[in-house]
Amino acid sequence: HHCQEYLLKILIVGDGNVGKSSFVHRYVSGQFNKSYKMDFSIKMLHWSDREKVNVQLWDIAGQERFISMTRLYYKGAVGCVVMFDVTNSSSFLNCRLWKQDLDNKAMLPNGGSIPRILLANKCDLSRWDVSAESIEKFCRANGFITWMETSVKDNKNIAEAMRYHIAVAFCMLVSLNRPQLVVNADKPKHPFLIKIHFT
Repeated sequence: HHCQEYLLKILIVGDGNVGKSSFVHRYVSGQFNKSYKMDFSIKMLHWSDREKVNVQLWDIAGQERFISMTRLYYKGAVGCVVMFDVTNSSSFLNCRLWKQDLDNKAMLPNGGSIPRILLANKCDLSRWDVSAESIEKFCRANGFITWMETSVKDNKNIAEAMRYHIAVAFCMLVSLNRPQLVVNADKPKHPFLIKIHFT
């Protein structure tokens, strides 16, 4: 039977030291590694009997900051994880700047905003600098699909947050690309959706 394979590029942005690289490493390999460093990683998901989704996670270095961010990083992205550290209120405040940068540089083929999820990381630590109420308010005001508490260390909500986010991005993509769902493999019309048939 035919299986369709999709490639989804998802960005992981946020200030330095909020846990982005560890989040990617935990999600892709199932392990916690504080010092893991890499530009992008791929995780292959058997989404359904007929669909495989290759999730390409682009970890954007926090120290680069939004000012020097190249559009290249954002090109072709269909979703974004914006992450902050619940024990560091400035990393939460800077989510607004990351969000503005996204709005300026990343969009769907129809010109719409790419779906983004807000992750409150290090929720295993007892001292929170940010209230759940202010996160909720920020999330609603800035068009995030939702927000979730995560702990890379305790492996809390990592797979769940990604599965939810990928489902939203995937549904949006499929609906956007319905007319030209099959993309010529040699010369893709656009980098957003690559569909390969194989037996």
